[in-house]
Amino acid sequence: MLATIKKVDDYYIARYEHHFPHDLKKVWAMLTDNGELKKWFSELRVADLREGGLITFNMGDGTFEEMQITELKMYSVLEYTWAADRVRFELYKEPEGCLLIFIETIKEITNHTPKDLAGWHVCLQVIQALLDGRTVQSRKNEWEIWYEKYKQAIKSIAEN
Repeated sequence: MLATIKKVDDYYIARYEHHFPHDLKKVWAMLTDNGELKKWFSELRVADLREGGLITFNMGDGTFEEMQITELKMYSVLEYTWAADRVRFELYKEPEGCLLIFIETIKEITNHTPKDLAGWHVCLQVIQALLDGRTVQSRKNEWEIWYEKYKQAIKSIAEN
């Protein structure tokens, strides 16, 4: 399901909801354990898991972007900076697993925004597949499908 995207004051909110039929602690580990994290987002690494701590992004050219953890509640909330934006993962226990709500607070819509939104969408699919013991055949093909959908969603917002 496509993320909901809306304008709030002078920024935008992209909100994804994903139900995982898996234990909350396993989903949390996918977000915070470097061994699990590298399976779905190999450029990210948790350098210091605490509020005020750091997550690093390997730019692939020998440099690293540092993103500050702005909120951390173990097994519940992980929020950190993402350039001028913020990303937030919220986990809620459910009878059959857990609900993950992923929110990206976007300062400015650019041509890159639908690429990022499609990327996050595919990341959630990959986490699901990994937890299910499956693999996503082609992340690139999945991304291309969702990129077209997010381009249309962003276009709709821009027209309103």
